Amino acid sequence: MTIHICTAPCCWGVDDVKNPFLPPWRRVLGDAAEAGYRGIELGPYGYLPLDPDIISPALSEQGLQVVAGTIFDDLVSPANLPGLLRQTHEICTLLKQLPPMEQQAGQRHAGPYLVIIDWGHEVRDYAAGHSDRAPRLDDARWNAMMAHIRAIADIAWHQYGIRAVIHPHAGGYIEFADELARLVDDIPHEVAGLCLDTGHLYYAGMDPVASLRTYAHRLDYLHFKDIDPMVFDQVLNEHLRFFAACARGVMCPIGRGVIDYPALHSLVHELGYVGCITVEQERDPRNAGSSLDDVAASRAYLAGIGF
Repeated sequence: MTIHICTAPCCWGVDDVKNPFLPPWRRVLGDAAEAGYRGIELGPYGYLPLDPDIISPALSEQGLQVVAGTIFDDLVSPANLPGLLRQTHEICTLLKQLPPMEQQAGQRHAGPYLVIIDWGHEVRDYAAGHSDRAPRLDDARWNAMMAHIRAIADIAWHQYGIRAVIHPHAGGYIEFADELARLVDDIPHEVAGLCLDTGHLYYAGMDPVASLRTYAHRLDYLHFKDIDPMVFDQVLNEHLRFFAACARGVMCPIGRGVIDYPALHSLVHELGYVGCITVEQERDPRNAGSSLDDVAASRAYLAGIGF
């Protein structure tokens, strides 16, 4: 089995393109390559240049390929749909102009992927990790979100040949076990796959190993992250937005937190998963001075247990 370990700009605190403290994108590419990665995500829409004449030589210089683009936005509001579709076209246009990733034997869909994440709702942001206090969408708003996801996935696949994968994310309206189960019922595998994230599963109260096993038949792409249990206990007892918790250090280098990565290694091989796994560690970009050390430590730890 072939597994490629990749990374993402969120490891340098890049989640909001309007944040004035973001590191230069060329630094992120250089750090990723120095830490031993050969694949990287685009990050939030607009962080890496959408011009292939700029980004393609920069990637080539660092020996990197793009594994995924991301829509990280409000998937619920009908007024936001035109913007979502514009992002879909622009991201997929860029992905198709970059060197393709080789499909591995046994891999369902080769990258790059379009990762779809719901985000941008204050009431859910403050309820991240708290299933009991997080309001759910009513049927009409949930069905609107599903229709928007199907529209994005349809454009990505039928117009560009890019596989869409849906990512449950802390602080969005697709986070908890009931929402993940409902999503899988409502969006068939032929429409979109899943990108499950070990850290977000744990944050939402799910067992990453059990969840990956349950949804293995829908899993096209994986994110790995780890959680500092002491910080996690602290932030869940405070009224905090999700990224404020990340700024406090709730995400840590892989192998230093609470998630059982030897068990995940065994499971991934038992399931016959082939393809890409992306390492993430959200943080405040003002703390990006340790990003290179942290992503290198995560990469070394995963290599040490057989990834």
